[in-house]
Amino acid sequence: MGKSTLLLKVASGLAKNQQKVLYVSGEESLSQIKMRATRLDCIEKELYLLNEINWPVIKANIESENYFACVIDSIQTLYSPEISSAPGSISQVREITFELMRLAKTRDIAIFIIGHITKEGSIAGPRVLEHMVDSVLYFEGDPSRELRILRSFKNRFGPTSEIGLFEMKEQGLVSAKEASSLFFSKEEPMEGSAITITLEGSRALILEIQALVSECSFGAPKRLANGFDTNRLNMLIALLEKKLEIPLNRHDVFINVSGGIKISEPACDLAVIASILSSFKNRKIDNKTAFLGEVSLNGRILEAPNLNARLKEMENYGFLKAILPKKPNQKTSIKCYEANAVGKIVEWM
Repeated sequence: MGKSTLLLKVASGLAKNQQKVLYVSGEESLSQIKMRATRLDCIEKELYLLNEINWPVIKANIESENYFACVIDSIQTLYSPEISSAPGSISQVREITFELMRLAKTRDIAIFIIGHITKEGSIAGPRVLEHMVDSVLYFEGDPSRELRILRSFKNRFGPTSEIGLFEMKEQGLVSAKEASSLFFSKEEPMEGSAITITLEGSRALILEIQALVSECSFGAPKRLANGFDTNRLNMLIALLEKKLEIPLNRHDVFINVSGGIKISEPACDLAVIASILSSFKNRKIDNKTAFLGEVSLNGRILEAPNLNARLKEMENYGFLKAILPKKPNQKTSIKCYEANAVGKIVEWM
């Protein structure tokens, strides 16, 4: 996934500024780390490597020098001989993390702990770990794609809604400066495709919502969503059946958010409805048009928060029109069309 690569780059950046950093690896040998560091151009005079899993030895090395930061890769490989359980067990992980926390506070060292997650997506080990540390960051991404997302779930020093976007290149992880262009197609418009802008923290991302509506030949119709809440999808489908009298009860509906992004805000509801209608009616939507708005149960379209940031991102990528419930107060080059009810969206199909 790239956790070790990211932390090696962070350690190298600190060492480049004449800060002494210790990188402790229990998963890879020193030669393997050196090969990766050479490839990533991360070899620095103040960056020290330690290949060890015995906690007392690691602790003695941390205390022997005045380190500015320390990287533990990974917490599940370390063990303390004072605890009888195997490395990676709940008791080992909990006790060693507590010792690391105590070292960080008493010696004023920044400690980065790399950990693994379970199939359910939670931290492998006791849940109390999340309460012990100052910040919890999840590194996400589709293994088949180059994009990686660093998402904050806990942060005692700032907001938790921010994300970092990276691309895995030959020289390692680099910042995805043109991130929005990775999530929508610039080719000819297709049926079942609609554009929206979501906010991840303070960062606006342009996303393509893809829908496939197909006739259900037998049994109950399927409703599947990738990157969008299935319960909310069922609500929007019920709304379309009630307000627009579209017989979706005889059709399967599939929704996909391009780029592997998971939408957590309701401001993308309008784009989901537009993509479903586009696929159902087999009509294309102009790919220079974006849909912004939350859809309520009574069919009204509500304003998306921080609208100016979304419109500014649209301007950066050459979009021309926006369908939203209310025109913005600030001047914009985007032509904004008001649609305060779901029924008015049909006029754009």
